[in-house]
Amino acid sequence: MAATTRDAILGGKLHLVQPAPGTGYRMNQDAVLLADFAHEGRTAERALDLGAGVGAIGLMLLARKTARNVIFVEIDAALATLAQGNVAANQFGEQGRVAIGDVATFECSEVVDLVVCNPPFFPGKTGRISPHEALNQARIGDVSAFIGCARRNVAPKGRVCFIYPVLYLETLVAGLCKAGLVPKRMRLVHPKRDANARVALVEAVVGKPNGLQIQAPWFDDGYVFKADE
Repeated sequence: MAATTRDAILGGKLHLVQPAPGTGYRMNQDAVLLADFAHEGRTAERALDLGAGVGAIGLMLLARKTARNVIFVEIDAALATLAQGNVAANQFGEQGRVAIGDVATFECSEVVDLVVCNPPFFPGKTGRISPHEALNQARIGDVSAFIGCARRNVAPKGRVCFIYPVLYLETLVAGLCKAGLVPKRMRLVHPKRDANARVALVEAVVGKPNGLQIQAPWFDDGYVFKADE
């Protein structure tokens, strides 16, 4: 791993070692939004963080007790090493386990009540290509592999939470439905109140069609993460 930084999040409740700006994929606002969205549901005994990177989302789940245990799945060995270090440095011990693996084939031996995922969203090579392959891997790829992994591993009464750009939302929803995961809750996030939505937060479950709730929107320019709840 090249240069790294150590950054505080959640008002200093968590610290993350992650690639330095411009050298690799770093956590951003979307990770915080997804962790907050997932927190609105019932507490999970075990959560699965797909494409976990350095572990930001899963660590927020542990910090807020959204999940009692988290398995972090990351294909990039260097990022997985940072995630393991972040789990240890934030004193979560055996509550966090990092698995180096490909979501296309990953299977968990334990029961998973919650899956969270901030997947790549540019199909094929349509996105802006970076000289850093880790950045390309995080942004460019087929979301169906992540959907398949979520469906394969979530318990029958578990839930799956994704964050995805609105421009590609049809692809995500169609993929979830094809896999037998029915969207039941959605929240759109706008940069500001007079701007179009940029990303959608979607919660899906294994079940019958219909019953979707569209929740009140969030706005980036006024969003506050309630870290102490």
